[in-house]
Amino acid sequence: MLKANNKKICIVVSSLGKGGAERSSGLLSQMLYDAGYDVHVVSVLNDIEFPYKGKLLNLGELKDQNDSSFGRWQRLRILKKYLKTHNFDYIIDNRTRIGFIKEFIISQFIFNPKKTIYCIRSFKTEKYINPNRVLGRLLYSNSYKIVGVSKAIAEKVKADYSFKNVISIYNSIPLETNNTKLETKNDYILFFGRLDDEVKNISLLIEAYSKSELPKHQVNLKILGEGNDLEKLKNQVETLKLESNVEFLGYNPNPSEIVKSALFTVLTSRYEGFPRSILESLALGTPVVSVDCNSGPNEIIQNNFNGLLVENHNLEALAEAMTNLFTDKDLYLHCKQNSQLSIAQFSEAEIIKQWQSILN
Repeated sequence: MLKANNKKICIVVSSLGKGGAERSSGLLSQMLYDAGYDVHVVSVLNDIEFPYKGKLLNLGELKDQNDSSFGRWQRLRILKKYLKTHNFDYIIDNRTRIGFIKEFIISQFIFNPKKTIYCIRSFKTEKYINPNRVLGRLLYSNSYKIVGVSKAIAEKVKADYSFKNVISIYNSIPLETNNTKLETKNDYILFFGRLDDEVKNISLLIEAYSKSELPKHQVNLKILGEGNDLEKLKNQVETLKLESNVEFLGYNPNPSEIVKSALFTVLTSRYEGFPRSILESLALGTPVVSVDCNSGPNEIIQNNFNGLLVENHNLEALAEAMTNLFTDKDLYLHCKQNSQLSIAQFSEAEIIKQWQSILN
């Protein structure tokens, strides 16, 4: 039951499907709802896949019907009316925000700046704030809060724009309570995420895997996800003659069992925000080998404690780390035993306290 006189929160998302940022938005709606807030979710796209709680306004259905200039204007009018009707205490905007004129209209005339919290979910901050310092400040300096999902993002935004309203709140993770070990040989390592090589740099992972000792020991590499670079990556595997060692699994919205059964997971991104795949892996008791990209991995992974952190774009170091975590059984067990323990600070109970501190 909702509490009497509870605050009304509107979470605006690009969608609730496919990516880690979208999954985090759905999880935030559940946390706030369970904490007693009256939650509404507005989705720009008609892609509703991940769990959420609260009332949903799916603008994407209207976009599918009419995406002309008139249709876009109509959706803005519907959104403005919806926000006015419900008189929300706060709007949490999780969208990517590109295009000055559109975002000027939204930030100054659709949203109430004094009640709006803008989230930045990538170290590539120009996807969320206009890269022009003057225009960025014009759009967002009068907002209630700007929330970076990592400390590195928050510091970058403060430095670039001199905002006074920036804080960091991490993405949360539900901690796995049933940690029963599955009956598997743990004969594979895993990448899971979007197959976008410009961001995720999966080609670096495949090449490092080929140079590691893992193929010789029949420890395979599984790649779980979908994206535009699937054929490119398959061609790379063929060129390196790794067809019998590398398996492409396709997209799975609930990869927990596959993650849990992996020896370890690997992240090789050029940049991130606060990588959900690392949190999900550690929550399931699976250590991680990650490059030290901006931003997030070095705020989650403690080297040689819950995984291994290596210099980004360093092929030899990555191959060596993958080999070491497999061959050094004491190191592996140490990292595995510490995996869940190491992310207690990212639990829903801890993160909701930080949201409550700004919403109350």
